[in-house]
Amino acid sequence: MVRIHFSAMCVGCTFLGMASLATIVGLWTVQLLPSTGTPAEPWNEHRLPDTLVPDYYNITLWPRLQPNIHGLFVFTGNSSVVFKCLRETDLILIHANKLNLTSTDGYVAKLFALGISVAPSIQKTWMQETTQYLVIQLKGKLKAGELYELYTEFVGELADDLAGFYRSEYEENGEKKIVATSQMHPTHARKTFPCFDEPAMRAVFYITLIHDRGTVALSNGMEIADTVLDGLPVTVTTFEPTKNMSSYLLALVVSDYTNVTSANDTLIRIWARKKAIEDGHGDYALNITGPILKFFENYYSVPYPLSKSDQIALPDFYFGAMENWGLVTYRETNLLYDPVISSNANKERTATIIAHELAHMWFGNLVTLKWWNEVWLNEGFASYVSYLGADFAEPSWNVKDLIILKDVHRAFAVDALASSHPLSSKEEDIIKPEQITEQFDTVSYSKGASVLRMLSDFLTEPVFVQGLNTYLTTFAYQNTVNYLINIYHKLPNQKTGTVLPLSVKEIMDRWVLQMGFPVVIINTTTGQVSQMHFLLDPETTLERLSPFNYEWIVPINWMKAEFYGVISFHSDMKATGNEWVLVNLNITGYYRVNYDTENWERLLNQLTENHEVIPVINRAQIVDDAFNLARAKIIPVTLALKTTKYLSKERDYMPWQSALNNLDYFYLMFTQTEVYEFLQNYTRKQVTPLFEHFKTITEDWSHVPTGHTDQYNQVNAIRFACSTGVDECQNLTTSWYRQIHPNLRSTVYCSAIASGGADEWDFGWLMFKNAIGIEADKLMSALACAKDTKLLERYLGYTLDASMIRKQDASSVIVYIASNPDGQTLAWDFVRRNWVYMFTEYGVGSFNFASLISGITKTFSTESELEQLLQFKSDNSEIGFGSGTAALEQAIEKTKANIKWVAENQREITDWLMAESA
Repeated sequence: MVRIHFSAMCVGCTFLGMASLATIVGLWTVQLLPSTGTPAEPWNEHRLPDTLVPDYYNITLWPRLQPNIHGLFVFTGNSSVVFKCLRETDLILIHANKLNLTSTDGYVAKLFALGISVAPSIQKTWMQETTQYLVIQLKGKLKAGELYELYTEFVGELADDLAGFYRSEYEENGEKKIVATSQMHPTHARKTFPCFDEPAMRAVFYITLIHDRGTVALSNGMEIADTVLDGLPVTVTTFEPTKNMSSYLLALVVSDYTNVTSANDTLIRIWARKKAIEDGHGDYALNITGPILKFFENYYSVPYPLSKSDQIALPDFYFGAMENWGLVTYRETNLLYDPVISSNANKERTATIIAHELAHMWFGNLVTLKWWNEVWLNEGFASYVSYLGADFAEPSWNVKDLIILKDVHRAFAVDALASSHPLSSKEEDIIKPEQITEQFDTVSYSKGASVLRMLSDFLTEPVFVQGLNTYLTTFAYQNTVNYLINIYHKLPNQKTGTVLPLSVKEIMDRWVLQMGFPVVIINTTTGQVSQMHFLLDPETTLERLSPFNYEWIVPINWMKAEFYGVISFHSDMKATGNEWVLVNLNITGYYRVNYDTENWERLLNQLTENHEVIPVINRAQIVDDAFNLARAKIIPVTLALKTTKYLSKERDYMPWQSALNNLDYFYLMFTQTEVYEFLQNYTRKQVTPLFEHFKTITEDWSHVPTGHTDQYNQVNAIRFACSTGVDECQNLTTSWYRQIHPNLRSTVYCSAIASGGADEWDFGWLMFKNAIGIEADKLMSALACAKDTKLLERYLGYTLDASMIRKQDASSVIVYIASNPDGQTLAWDFVRRNWVYMFTEYGVGSFNFASLISGITKTFSTESELEQLLQFKSDNSEIGFGSGTAALEQAIEKTKANIKWVAENQREITDWLMAESA
């Protein structure tokens, strides 16, 4: 990690807890269950009763990698689950979904007693599709404290829906290959075998896979025996039993993959297509997995709990990766690294995603949250420490700082909406599968990471890590209910260097149990500090009641510097003369900062005169805070624009990326207006010195910079120089189209296809169809840059044809096209026209409906677009929006805010840009 040295500063830390200025006008309620006077039947409830708990499963599965006579790929299997009865009951509810259960003697299950009791006879069995249960009514009662065994046989479809036990396909040397793989998380184990499919229902799994000879079978445990079935061309692989774990962590794969292996303290294997392994694409993942595992062992002070660590790259996979205990599954682009075609961004993504998933081996797998209402703690934690693990593996990258751009700013954008939600939800509000899926959003991942980073900072890292160790050792192989925060509350007196005004729990409850975040207001004339709830649209009506009245206990750190660098220390935040005050150093706190006008001007002067006096992260903060404060009508929009004037002298990545992210909003709002030309002129003026800088240090583009983030900023320089019309840049990218450094491929491909026609597009499509992994992703994005609407319409049509665009990529392609001004309307019309088909048939299990809705609507800023959005909501209200429900409400809120913002600011922005770009 590179240290930042300040030549003149005054640093302090305090906590702020002031009255919120937000007004609460209503109470948010959601009616999830019937409120009739008579109690619902247990099988109509979405949660399992507390009568039974599993002990272990014996599961045998046989996936068929060739279609049957009906053209279907299927798997057959049987399962025995041994469970304990906690309370007397004559009813067994066990999850099962889309399975054809074999009937024997009129029932689809057999029940046995394992103790001295006799198992009651079965009275009736049926499938309750709405709640995804196999219901077994008994003629007598199960006895408390006794063990029983339930046996089922079944057939399931090995579909291409990316859920449960499913089918993935690819071509190798002209031959079609089939992989049987799995995605049990969060509620799809029940689609593979009958099970108690809730996180708290931990059990041991004994797995046997029957598979074609010549294929390899993998699961969570190590393979312990391979046998053959007489007369059948198959292999029977059994695995060591799993640890006691949740059903969503189970993993199954049958393929003809191969691997690269490292066997030091722990057996590590990276699995992928044979050619990918032969070409060395698994080597980078192999090289960093060992160090990252060792880092987390030391970080948690808990040994890695398993005998091996398998990681496998799959052609078709819904999530970026999944932390199955002992067999982590990834999209190919996230695990494989090819130094010939992969950029440094691809390499960083591989490192951080591996670190994220391996962090879960302890936090999430060894200790698991009781229910999905606490997803934020699991995913937010893994997101935060993924930067630490990647930093250990690649210390020269300084990757820990990038959490600001990738997570903190990302969380701010969503959490500043009235339609946001708290990190933690009530357990009773999250019960249906689609509600569970909705929890895996920006708030859970990025805000969760940001808030835990803040907690670590004000507690100090040693105290934070001590709490993790206590948590993991106390609750190993158990489920918890947000006990991590309680552990910090109970730790003995710690020498943190910070005096806390309240207990850790009381401080953190305000960040966890209420949505949003504050803007801290500094008056450097009086030294007064206050806060208010930050909302992008200050006129919006808050319908969600906060138990803390939207007030936070805010950890404040700050620095002071005089213009000429004379060090002087102060006991408050008053400033005189050329002194400026800078709050939230390195953005360790999850809040924005506003100052009095005089302090803003002093900060702007400092940026103009010598911007490096201000820490680089805070230069990014000044820009991002200013633009968002302007969107919220707290400061003038021209003040926000002024924060970009110094950029002609800036060479660091983070301030530039922060500015470009915010200017992108202007582009989204003004692409079809007169403002666009002035915005282009101004951006070109500011980016040209950066373009020339990289031309110089790379000796006329003959190599790339050595620094990790310098490589990122070189891409920024070329991308915006090209998009704003710098002639030299456009000439460069045209000549580079067919041979270019991996870092620049995405930018160059897009620029070349945008400036070309059908021939260039067809050439790009041919390259895409012959590419795999990372190169395919770059081309897939670039093909959406075309200006020809006929090409874009053709590309949209491909998204509903899995032979052209994989189902996992369809929603991304639509969003890519929507991000192109020439394709935005086309994409929106396409989604409206095909929503019912995508939602009910084609896209089930594969479309990311939340990202689809938010990606397509991000440019909406007119009354007409708002009317279309509301009509879309009305037209599809009966079939619904699934995991995109919250995203739709956010899109409506954002569109209303955009309409007002454009109307109020367009003239002022135009005048400023005209003056500055002259």
